[in-house]
Amino acid sequence: MKNENLTLLTDLYELTMMKGYHDIKNEDRVVFDVFYRSNPSKGGYAICAGLEQVIDYVKNLHFDKDDIDYLRELEIFDEDFLNYLENFKFTGNIYAIEEGTVVFPMEPLLKVEAPIIEAQLVETAILNIINHQSLIATKAARVCHAAEGDGVMEFGLRRAQGADAGTLGARAAMIGGCCATSNVLCGKQFDVPVAGTHAHSWIMSFPSEYEAFKKYAELFPNNATLLVDTYDTLGSGVPNAIKVFQELKDEGKMPQKYGIRLDSGDLAYLSKKARKMLDDAGFYDATICASNDLDEYLIESLKGQGAKINLWGVGTSLITSRDCPSFGGVYKLAAIKKEGKMIPKIKLSEDRVKITNPGDKQVYRFYDKNTGKIKGDIIGFTSEEYNEGQNTVLFDPVDTWKKTELLPGTYTVRELLKPIFIDGKCVYDSIPVMQIRDYCTKEKETLSDENKRFLNPHPVHVDLSYPLWEQKNEMINEEKAKKVNRKVMK
Repeated sequence: MKNENLTLLTDLYELTMMKGYHDIKNEDRVVFDVFYRSNPSKGGYAICAGLEQVIDYVKNLHFDKDDIDYLRELEIFDEDFLNYLENFKFTGNIYAIEEGTVVFPMEPLLKVEAPIIEAQLVETAILNIINHQSLIATKAARVCHAAEGDGVMEFGLRRAQGADAGTLGARAAMIGGCCATSNVLCGKQFDVPVAGTHAHSWIMSFPSEYEAFKKYAELFPNNATLLVDTYDTLGSGVPNAIKVFQELKDEGKMPQKYGIRLDSGDLAYLSKKARKMLDDAGFYDATICASNDLDEYLIESLKGQGAKINLWGVGTSLITSRDCPSFGGVYKLAAIKKEGKMIPKIKLSEDRVKITNPGDKQVYRFYDKNTGKIKGDIIGFTSEEYNEGQNTVLFDPVDTWKKTELLPGTYTVRELLKPIFIDGKCVYDSIPVMQIRDYCTKEKETLSDENKRFLNPHPVHVDLSYPLWEQKNEMINEEKAKKVNRKVMK
């Protein structure tokens, strides 16, 4: 996607609304928030990802002649509007939470402040990018948590929904905690480790399993991981692998990394039996890698059964987030700036979770000063300030009697939304994926074990500041009063 013009990667109604704003000369400056309403897979957190691709998209935002010609052919847009598009560029501000950050429902992951005609156009592409990569990064974080420190390799390219999903999904999986990907294009584009073994076809192409193993180990002495389940895992696969390892050892040609891969059968039973066979032969440091339709739940189960696996190859369930295939991020208008004043806007719904938070906002994260664990987040107005030397009260915006008091000197606080574009110019430098991965690892350490468990995780509380809570309820009550008055008038 880098340096690719994705301006028409949008829904048609974004363009028709743009034409409407253009025709009525609406030049209001607005604020839109990107947020999501519930964590993927009923988890306790999500991982934010995709910002680098959002930056590339906005930097290259323009309508080519071919784009204008195509829009003209639709016979929807007049020449005045098409002439405007010829010189279109993004001139607004974008603020975002950095990639690899632990995030929670309802808090703005990204905020666009721009003329409404510009802010409207970027909606679809931003959601497409942030939703996909945040979903896969979150899934990877869950899988890596289940692996309990073992390496997890992303193996899903052949099952991904297309080349972009496979490559950018692998990027997101690396951010979430994977140690390598099988996707060579991802390795090249984002400078991340690539890894792989061989297929059953390699074994089947030789006269015998032993000969296939021997040749592979000779060709790849730096990483000889042998797939042992083509014919009979314990009857021939593991014994032949051990025979090859012993011969290489006797010849002084022992691979730097070596081991076996299990791709079928009862992985817990087979891994324990294989471990004993390897250990009895003196190959205590041989890796046992497992694949075969793994996900976080199966890995957690295998760990609980005492499986002797220390490297995991996870494909379909990771790259597609099979149990939860969408992230659910939305893009909602939060404020309109008129005559220098920011006017908050709110969307109401009978469904409480769909009522938006009005105004120009920031996300403030509070940590326990001694443990470094997250105490809670506050969504508040950008004009607010929090002083670590003062008392701060976190309170539930629905059950307001639920409160947590943070005493002076017991906590630290930081603002999560960082400036990315100011007046159309990028002011943020993206860092390499492996550095984002390291940052994400530290972010996950700010969660408690209770936050990370898969079944009924303890939620991290995301509260509203008192000024925002008061503003929101005032606007809700005003709209309710208008509704009552309309009924009376009828």
